[in-house]
Amino acid sequence: MQYAHKKIDVTDFHGALLDIISVMNHPQRDEALLAAANVKLDQALFPLLVTIGRYSPSGVVELADRLGRDYTTVSRQVKRLEALGLAQKQPAERDKRISEVTLSEQGKALTHSIDDARQTLMNRIFAGWPEEEISELFRLVRKYADVVKKETPSGE
Repeated sequence: MQYAHKKIDVTDFHGALLDIISVMNHPQRDEALLAAANVKLDQALFPLLVTIGRYSPSGVVELADRLGRDYTTVSRQVKRLEALGLAQKQPAERDKRISEVTLSEQGKALTHSIDDARQTLMNRIFAGWPEEEISELFRLVRKYADVVKKETPSGE
């Protein structure tokens, strides 16, 4: 279905997304989540660790794109995660010339701790919400995310 002629005011929605992104990108939020998970990790490596856990195996270029960071920065950070024993690189199944990054067992254990802490935090946030509203929110956000992922930056 095309909505070329439908004008929807997205101002409030866009503002809400910016509020959520701002909260999610706040360094103190990451520090609190890492502390709740009892994880000691350089805060700069935290988003990369979680992204590798979510999307592995992934190449460094793909990880950089997902994080909106420069390839060389992510490459250095992957090396740091490798040195900490949290990540590992291996040749890609589809093309052995390309390296893919995955979490080590130790990295997986850390991300599980972080996931548990996030679950606890989110359960507190949604404590006063009716279950049907939570389910509907999750369904609609997933629907929106799936459509946004398919769109090109130019909107074509």
